[in-house]
Amino acid sequence: MGIKVPLIRVTPPGPKARAIIALDERYLARSTKTAPVVVRRAQGAIVEDVDGNLLIDFTSGVSVLNVGHSHPKVLAAVTAQAKDHMHFAGTDFYYASQARLAERLAKLAPGKRARKVFFTNSGTEATEAAIKASRVHTRRGMFLAFLKAFHGRSMGALGLTASKAVQRRGYTPMMPAATHVPYAYCYRCPYHLTYPSCDLHCANVIEDVYFKTVAPPEDVAAVFVEPVQGEGGYVVPPKGWMERIAAIAKGHGILLVDDEVQAGMGRTGRFFAIEHTKAVPDILTMAKALGGGLPLGAAVMDASLDFPEAGSHSTTFGGNAVACAAGEAVLDVFEAEDVLRNATRLGAHLGKRLDEMAATREIMGDNRGLGLMRATEFITDARTRKPNPRVRDAIVKEACRRGLMLLPCGDSSLRYIPPLTIPREHLDAGLDVLEAAIDACG
Repeated sequence: MGIKVPLIRVTPPGPKARAIIALDERYLARSTKTAPVVVRRAQGAIVEDVDGNLLIDFTSGVSVLNVGHSHPKVLAAVTAQAKDHMHFAGTDFYYASQARLAERLAKLAPGKRARKVFFTNSGTEATEAAIKASRVHTRRGMFLAFLKAFHGRSMGALGLTASKAVQRRGYTPMMPAATHVPYAYCYRCPYHLTYPSCDLHCANVIEDVYFKTVAPPEDVAAVFVEPVQGEGGYVVPPKGWMERIAAIAKGHGILLVDDEVQAGMGRTGRFFAIEHTKAVPDILTMAKALGGGLPLGAAVMDASLDFPEAGSHSTTFGGNAVACAAGEAVLDVFEAEDVLRNATRLGAHLGKRLDEMAATREIMGDNRGLGLMRATEFITDARTRKPNPRVRDAIVKEACRRGLMLLPCGDSSLRYIPPLTIPREHLDAGLDVLEAAIDACG
């Protein structure tokens, strides 16, 4: 796609897109559709829709396509593996791609501990595996998670999720004994916009309040934490917060489960976001970008936390041969193309441009994030700093009309998660569209 982008031939959704959207709405269960983009093909950071428009993708399939759409190495690996065999039930039999990928992930995990890997199809399944491993080894039944957290929508994972009421509404009772505590923003601020000026109060409150009232520490199996909150608003904890959470957990024999599903795989400029700290998790969950576009997740756990007997936990498709081949290819791309360095370099440029925009636009509040995992909080005005989801949603729609794909997060934030391999000129072109959309809606 050597044409200058974005290129809008007909304002999305065009006639072909509208026909497919109508079919989708008639036959697919209701979901969280954000923009009327109907893809025909995609490469790198560029999406061509069915009406011939070329859009810049700042969503990466919700942080899945960290090495870009249809990377040649991933395509080659998938094709070669599919010709050999597509599925062989890796929980009952053996194949090389699964074993090799498990070895690489175990060695990539933070810390020097021996690790074991349980493959899944998704992040929520990785969360379920972590829940079961925590319970069976600690013989405890309670869990801690954080307000605004997202760990998945299956019934166990949903018990830990506290991102939005719509995700939980109507599904009670969920997994019992999951207690939610404040994340690393000052919960005394009604809009959580003091970021990043708070101290470690939101970590210490766990011992000072929760352990003394509703969550006896001797009953808590694990604390689930995102090193950078994703759906909750791309909140980066202050320095020392993650280490304090890890110390609290260790001091009470509680396992630390690090959810890297959205923040991992190089998104923040480190392979795992927790590597920006000194904390070492007992279990690490990952998915999204691991499969390069194919369904693949994993729970990487301390070897001592392996399931106690065969059949204690299993899966049919987790670690599918084709998905594992794609996962290996993704790791190869990281090594060959210095993806982490690119994420750090372009992330700094993205942050600088967002700050320049915010300096002259009152509706832009907090710019925050790490690497190419960044967000802007949209507000009513600089005086009240009240969240403004209306203008945020309007910007998403306006940007789409102009050729930029965006996703919301949190109460009133826009997240920017382009492929980590995005060329600088495409990143800047997308930011130019963003700037124009903000001005049109502000």
